[in-house]
Amino acid sequence: MDRSIMMSPRFQLDTSYLRLPSAFYHQALPSPVTNPSLVVLNHALANRLGVSFEEMPADKIAQLLAGNLLPEEATPLAMAYAGHQFGHFTLLGDGRAHLLGEHVAPDGSRWDLQYKGSGPTPFSRRGDGRAALGPMLREYLISEAMHALGIPSTRSLSVVETGATIQRETSLKGAVLLRVAASHLRVGTFQWAAAQNKLEWIRELMDYTIQRHYPECQDDPNPARRLLEHFMQRQIDLIVEWMRVGFIHGVMNTDNMALSGETIDYGPCAFLEDYHPETVFSSIDRGGRYAFGNQPKIAWWNIARFAETLLPLIHEESSKAIEVAEEIIGSFTFRYDQAWLSMMRRKLGLMEEDSEDLTLIQSLLEWMQQSRADYTMTFARITYPEAALPEATSEVSQSPWFDPWKARLLDQPQDWEASKAMMESANPVLIPRNHLVEQALQAAESGEMGPFENLCQKLRSPYTIDDLSDPCLRPALDQERVRHTFCGT
Repeated sequence: MDRSIMMSPRFQLDTSYLRLPSAFYHQALPSPVTNPSLVVLNHALANRLGVSFEEMPADKIAQLLAGNLLPEEATPLAMAYAGHQFGHFTLLGDGRAHLLGEHVAPDGSRWDLQYKGSGPTPFSRRGDGRAALGPMLREYLISEAMHALGIPSTRSLSVVETGATIQRETSLKGAVLLRVAASHLRVGTFQWAAAQNKLEWIRELMDYTIQRHYPECQDDPNPARRLLEHFMQRQIDLIVEWMRVGFIHGVMNTDNMALSGETIDYGPCAFLEDYHPETVFSSIDRGGRYAFGNQPKIAWWNIARFAETLLPLIHEESSKAIEVAEEIIGSFTFRYDQAWLSMMRRKLGLMEEDSEDLTLIQSLLEWMQQSRADYTMTFARITYPEAALPEATSEVSQSPWFDPWKARLLDQPQDWEASKAMMESANPVLIPRNHLVEQALQAAESGEMGPFENLCQKLRSPYTIDDLSDPCLRPALDQERVRHTFCGT
């Protein structure tokens, strides 16, 4: 059966990943689905990619975005990688995903297009290779919300219902998501190469990663060392952004740490409500390994695993390579702390540095934890004191922290308007509140897309208050709270 389609929406595919040794992938076609129907299409992202679906019939769009039809130049493949999953090393690979190819946008930027839920591959490990509608819509919604928040993230072009059911704990509607990413290179990709004991493969992968994401490292006399430094800084910047908005990834395995510095894999993710650093939502994280406050430490641990794969390229003498890597990784805590402190100053409108800033910030967080204050709404209320926003469980203006903070602002040479502008850019008022996400997904699974589309629309402007009565502003009531989130595999 010829599955190629000439009427594609002008995808310009050039899969440079195929230039790596063939051991890094298996070429494999997505498995056809029975009756695909389009659920949601991201027209804004399509415009960013320079593609248009306007001239395609609706049934052909669904066939293409489900993987039944493929652009003529497509070379689908499943990637090989490994990963430490909850600390345990495992050889993995794309078990339910197919890289359609790398699309080159009109501005020259390169984007992976990957089907998710598109059928079994040689890496499926007895899995069915399929995905359910709810988790695919969750990834679509959260990844687009993260993008609107200004946080590096993979994005979602579409979700297509397959017309078939899949069996998990119950029968669920099947779906395919088309994910867009700067690449799908991961720490786990390097771990897989290192596990093969092929130094040349690691070198080729490093050169490819540098060419694609870190061109500033190309002419360095020690590119492996430079790559480790730049990758670590990019991860620090990413985790600080997660902490800024209260995002909890939920499954920070090394195969979910992208070399591009994007947030990837929106499985049991959630957003912080009552502030507590030990907050966990993932149903599989029973020990709290990936709790909100542990995310910086886990990032450091994952970066150390990445460094291990680069040691033979950092220096031919093992002891010297370890010394160099430890020096770089040893600077993580200082770099992260400085980046986090700078971010928190932005959230509090502190325009200049002061030796007492850390004490002031810690005082606020301690009060929030003791008061079970809503993380997002607490910062929103000090940013917009004139607005009648919902209470953040306890009133921050009545806390012992409030007067010292106001005194600190008055000591600044800049006026309140300057501080407020900085705070407005750092403190979102709309986040994907967990109970609203669940309500939207439940409605969508019943065939009602209105709540999902409405929530997506609102989350495109997370720093703007349009309606003080908007339910998106209100923290969950006790009976609405989401206690656990699930991986969806």
